[in-house]
Amino acid sequence: MNAVRVIVTRPEREAAGWVQALQTHGLQAEALPLIEIVALAETPALQQAWREINAYAALMFVSGNAVDGLFTSNQAAALLHRAQAAPDSVASTGPRWLAPGPGTVAALRRAGVPDALIDAPAADAGQFDSEALWAVVGRRHWQGQRVLIVRGQGAGQDGAGGAGRDWLAQKFVAAGARVDVVAVYQRRAPEFTEAQRRRIDAATHDGSVWLLSSSEALAHLPAGDWSRARAVATHPRIAEAARAAGWGVVVQSRPEITDIVGSIESMSP
Repeated sequence: MNAVRVIVTRPEREAAGWVQALQTHGLQAEALPLIEIVALAETPALQQAWREINAYAALMFVSGNAVDGLFTSNQAAALLHRAQAAPDSVASTGPRWLAPGPGTVAALRRAGVPDALIDAPAADAGQFDSEALWAVVGRRHWQGQRVLIVRGQGAGQDGAGGAGRDWLAQKFVAAGARVDVVAVYQRRAPEFTEAQRRRIDAATHDGSVWLLSSSEALAHLPAGDWSRARAVATHPRIAEAARAAGWGVVVQSRPEITDIVGSIESMSP
């Protein structure tokens, strides 16, 4: 197993933690981000959302990047203070904080949001995405309520892609809620160095295992023959996109370190 090389494609800041975790499990992991995260200036839409923040029943964050982006605002401190004032009350006068998976939950905790105010799929859920989150909150009373979705700006969105987030917004609307959407960061293709381009070319056929956590990221790779490439995809939509792009071996896994390590081990000769 020590000879297995794993390429972590998450954005740079997130990739570092994954590389360290995989190395702890004896894998030769390296970071090669396929998406660059860039903070956006505060937009009129975000300013409007802050003016009306007290009216929202829920704030839904598509990723940890969305959490970090919102908390760059000077107005975030007041919102956080109010959340911390009544951490044990599920009937808080402030909004609920919604997260599709453990990475976003961790970002909310780092920001100081009490666990009692966070709604997310269980840690042992089969998948972490909009569908899993809706299974947790979908039966609540949303008629006449307002929901703010905080996301990124780009060709796709975090995790499995923008489709999941649009689906969730539609679910809220169908349940009678009014949904507002604001972008707090931009996702874009990185500019690869010559060394990175050589590494990408080699990894199409040298047995490396790519860890794919975004279908959008696949479009940022150079054109080429991927029929001998191997990947672990952390969502069914990502796996489907990789297979459609001609990847030779694609294994789907839950986006948890132990599951990913197990999936990589299953691909060994």
